[in-house]
Amino acid sequence: MSRLFGTDGVRGIANVGLTPELAFSLGVAAASVLKLQCTGRPSMLVGKDTRISGDMLEFALIAGITSAGVDAVRLGILPTPGVAYLTRHSEACAGVMISASHNPFEDNGIKFFGADGFKLLDAQEDEIERRMERTEAADRPQREQIGRVYDRHDEVVRYRDFLSSTLKADLTGLHVVVDAANGAAYELAKALFAERGARVTLLSVEPNGININVGCGSTHPETLAQTVKDLKADVGLAFDGDADRLIAVDASGEIVDGDRIMLICAHHMKKHGRLHDDTLVTTVMSNVGFVRAAQELGIRLVRTAVGDRYVMEAMREGHFSLGGEQSGHLIFLDLTTTGDGMLSALQLLDVMAQEKKPLHELAAIMKSYPQVLVNVRVKDKTAWRTNGSILQIIREIEDEIGENGRLLVRESGTESLVRVMAEGPQESLVRAQVERIVDVIRRELETA
Repeated sequence: MSRLFGTDGVRGIANVGLTPELAFSLGVAAASVLKLQCTGRPSMLVGKDTRISGDMLEFALIAGITSAGVDAVRLGILPTPGVAYLTRHSEACAGVMISASHNPFEDNGIKFFGADGFKLLDAQEDEIERRMERTEAADRPQREQIGRVYDRHDEVVRYRDFLSSTLKADLTGLHVVVDAANGAAYELAKALFAERGARVTLLSVEPNGININVGCGSTHPETLAQTVKDLKADVGLAFDGDADRLIAVDASGEIVDGDRIMLICAHHMKKHGRLHDDTLVTTVMSNVGFVRAAQELGIRLVRTAVGDRYVMEAMREGHFSLGGEQSGHLIFLDLTTTGDGMLSALQLLDVMAQEKKPLHELAAIMKSYPQVLVNVRVKDKTAWRTNGSILQIIREIEDEIGENGRLLVRESGTESLVRVMAEGPQESLVRAQVERIVDVIRRELETA
């Protein structure tokens, strides 16, 4: 049997690959394994985003959790980092989030956090999978040992208070446009920024179960950019469906991605002695311009494979303060245990206020090389690695690029995609190089 857990929990098309039956089995197995971290009556916190399948999977998951003798605490609609924070600052043995993050609404996912608020280790996920393969009487307690269900939707206030406490500056006079992606942050976003004095304009805060991430949020910031320009606002902030990512927009409508946000925050932290070992952790997807700017600023880089779990592993191993991805998944490890879009937004606004500089001026900290990324949906996302024709065209393009840029071909960790990305000084040439590789992949592999 192939591994059930991917790079970010268990993902699949709701009611197809990710069924209520699977959610129930996961609930039983995870509760049976993770309750061992508890003393006394064990409990698990459960949150979800706004997808139509969230209720279905939540009920199935909770049925499994309670049948394993663990209480389930329903948090309602809440960002993924909110579940992590509340798990860490409670007596729960674990937390679980039902979300597929930036993926389309038909997908969903289940990810677990340990009692410490960190995502599970591979060994813990493997133990949960092994437990799913067998049924043990000990997994199904009886009588008063059966778990109960409690609703605690008010816990979101405790998470909001934490976020607000990380902001040092006053935001009075700042006009902020927020795109909540019709996702988990749709209720929380306005109160969070407005209570610190900002004037807030909201976009994509009317979720209907199927419009999460549709033409909005961090994966589609175009409408946000135009709105910021039209309203002459100071800054735009876009989150994804579970609000663990941030993409910003400056007053002129220019998009400020995760690379720039990381570098802005890292430079500010370094100046104030808060960037441990003057080191920033990032993935191989970061732009060449990012790498060169970091070197000029005296910031050392630790590079990892794509995926926030790999960034987190490097950060914890080196005790580093800041890390993240170009996609906007930033981790402020001195403050919390996972990527948090709204926390990242507050830290960015804090730098703007303390430095007394608009975002476009701060974003000039680096010059990006033109970057072209094309996703190819295929049946088998790993087959390119052994295909001679694909490997040959990759070698040819790498030789053409040489020292003037870079090429990266990889499979997605969460979707059936092969991603082809290249950077170089001339966008038209880079785009043509990427398309040559994409054409061969489409010719050689069965597309989905």
